[in-house]
Amino acid sequence: MARPHHDHGTGPSQRQLRVGETIRRALSDVLTRGEHHEPELDGVPITVGEVRCSPDLKVATAYVMPLGGRDTEHVLAALERAKGELRRQVTRAVQLKFSPELRFRLDETFDRMDETRRLLGEDQVRRDLDGD
Repeated sequence: MARPHHDHGTGPSQRQLRVGETIRRALSDVLTRGEHHEPELDGVPITVGEVRCSPDLKVATAYVMPLGGRDTEHVLAALERAKGELRRQVTRAVQLKFSPELRFRLDETFDRMDETRRLLGEDQVRRDLDGD
């Protein structure tokens, strides 16, 4: 599933990008330090690849992937259960005017990169590329 575009194709503003990256770092730190009370997240390394903010900065969608891509549904469910606590921790760390609602989605970027590598490795594709 592709990530949605913002504002009718104009893309996110510099402010959205800056706040998203700030939230991404804070959320990564909170998850790395284990500052939550969700047992299913204990000892599970989670990559926060990107955080996209809504134009009003009130919703922050975090694209995450557990290390190795295992138990993704369980990890997403655990993040959903812990999102109130994670929201408080992130808000404390980034000091925003509003505390954004956190949403979690599976980061499929790595899957798409693997599929692209696989396709580029196919004989027919290599022949086509070598022919140029």
